[in-house]
Amino acid sequence: MTATLGMGLLSIGRSWGVRETTPPVEQDANKLLREAVSLGIRFFDTAPAYGDSEARLGTFLKSGHSAGAPYEMTIATKVGEHWAPDDKSTYVDHSFEAMTKSLAQSLDRLGKIDLLQIHKASPVVLAAPATERLVQSAQEQGIGSFGASVSDLETAETAVECPWIDWIQIPFNSKYPDMEPVFDMAMRRGIRVLINRPLAMGALADENAHDPVTAAFRFIKQQDFDGVVLTGTRSLEHLRSNVAAFSAA
Repeated sequence: MTATLGMGLLSIGRSWGVRETTPPVEQDANKLLREAVSLGIRFFDTAPAYGDSEARLGTFLKSGHSAGAPYEMTIATKVGEHWAPDDKSTYVDHSFEAMTKSLAQSLDRLGKIDLLQIHKASPVVLAAPATERLVQSAQEQGIGSFGASVSDLETAETAVECPWIDWIQIPFNSKYPDMEPVFDMAMRRGIRVLINRPLAMGALADENAHDPVTAAFRFIKQQDFDGVVLTGTRSLEHLRSNVAAFSAA
């Protein structure tokens, strides 16, 4: 197994979760990204549906503060779920036109995309001609890796059979182990796995146990997979402690 720690960037782009955690101001978001790079994180996962997240990451990448090495960093984003800034809400549109427009906007914000994922994927969406056309168009624009962000086993089973899928993103933690069969599916096909919600949206970090964050990461590392575990936070302190816990797990 080869799993590294990456950073999910929902928290720097918009409010989310039960607690409606608000994103940091841009200056603090920049500090957070700079600290992540200094701690050795090189994989960053964002999405148009994450509000200002893409724009903030793009500003960071273009600012020269990314350790002078933005092209040593893997930048992952998505198409399919979109952000409505007026309503501060998301909506899903997997039409070719909507995804093509979204991709163009993401490339403009970020400057480069290494991994493009289908957000809110379903078996129907993954099999749709619009999705195949979108992947072909993205390949022509120089994007080299593709994936799907899924939340159920049926969609995961469809995703691993898609010839263009290199990565599959799933929620997985000790409170929600339902997606465990995906690890074997992916390993048998040479597909890498992205893990989101490793701390169950903070619930595992709040548990009354000795070093619960290390235990949460250890639970994930027991799985046999190649990929990245995404830590998501708006706090420098939490980022540092999560990096230490992942290393200790």
